[in-house]
Amino acid sequence: MVASVLVYVGIDAVGDGLMKLPFVRALRAAYPAARITWLAGKGQSVYGRSLAPLVRGLIDEVIDEAGIGSRVVELFGPRPLGGRGFDLVIDTQRRGLTSLIVRRIRHRCFVSGTANFLFSDVRPADAAEKPASMVRQLLGLVEAASGRPADSSAMLARDLAIEAEADRLLPPGPCYAGLAPGAGGRIKCWPFERYIALGRWLAETGRVPVVILGPDEHDWIGAVRDRLPQAILPLQQAASVSPMLTIALARRLTAAVANDSGAGHLLAAGDTALISLFGPTRADKFAPVGRSVTALSASGWGRDAIEAIPLTAVQEALATALSCPRPGL
Repeated sequence: MVASVLVYVGIDAVGDGLMKLPFVRALRAAYPAARITWLAGKGQSVYGRSLAPLVRGLIDEVIDEAGIGSRVVELFGPRPLGGRGFDLVIDTQRRGLTSLIVRRIRHRCFVSGTANFLFSDVRPADAAEKPASMVRQLLGLVEAASGRPADSSAMLARDLAIEAEADRLLPPGPCYAGLAPGAGGRIKCWPFERYIALGRWLAETGRVPVVILGPDEHDWIGAVRDRLPQAILPLQQAASVSPMLTIALARRLTAAVANDSGAGHLLAAGDTALISLFGPTRADKFAPVGRSVTALSASGWGRDAIEAIPLTAVQEALATALSCPRPGL
C-alpha cells in the first residue's frame, strides 16, 4: 500500500510543467489514494503557481525553494526535509550527486533513472533501452514504481466557470478543428500561409477553424480575421485567458494542428486528436503525449526546416483525425 509519494524536480518553468502533465496524470492513476507531494529542490514549480489549477486533485502539496540537491555537504548530517518520510520517492532528474542526496529522504522505495537506475530500488526490465522522449522517460519511472503500464488518462481538474466560458466560445454543434500557428521561436513555426490555407480547406469542407493565438502572436490576429473570416479566435474573445481555458477549448475540438509549442501540449492535454509539426527540434524527444498524437517531422522530407512539411501531408493527417469519432466531454 502506497499512501505517500514524493516527486523531486529541480525546477519547473511553464514549458516543463506542460510537458510533465502526462506524468502527473499517470502518477495519480497509479496511486489514486496516495498523498502526492511535489518537491522543487532548486527553485520553484509552476504547479504551485500558474498551473496550480490544472493539477488540483492530482498533486496534494507543492514545496518550493527546498534547497535540496546541490551541495556535497547534503550527503552528511540531518536527512533532507527534516526527516519526513514517504512510501515512494521518485527522482525525475539524472544528476548523480542530486540523486544521492534525494535518496537520503526517508523512503520505503526510491525510483531514479540516474546512471541507468543504478541508485534505484527498482528498475524496469528494459532499463537499458532509454526512450528518446522526455515524457516517456518520466512515464517509465511510474511504470518501474508501480509495476504496471503507465496510464495518463487521469482527469485534469475542471472549473465550472471555465467550462461554461468554453461552451460560450465554442457552442455545441459544429465540428471544430484547431489551428495553433505559434511557437516559442519562429524557427519552429510551420509557415503561417499554410495554416491559412488549411483553415480555408476546413471551412470549405464544413468544419469551423478555431485559431489559437497566444500573447506573442497578436500580430497575426488581423491577418486571420481578414483572410480567414470563417475562423473563431476564442482566446481573443475570452473574458480571461488561462491554460485551463485552452484545455477546455481543446476538449471541444475534433482535431487540431500545432507546432512544437506549449499550445500543442495544452491541446494534447485536452485529449483532442493532435497533428504535431516538427522542424529543427526532435519529434521523438519533444512530441506531446495524449489520446491521439500524430507527429510529422521535416526530417521525413529530408530537411530540418519545418517548411519542408508539405501542406498536403498535414491536410491528409488532419482529414484522418477528423474522420474519427471524438469521445464525449
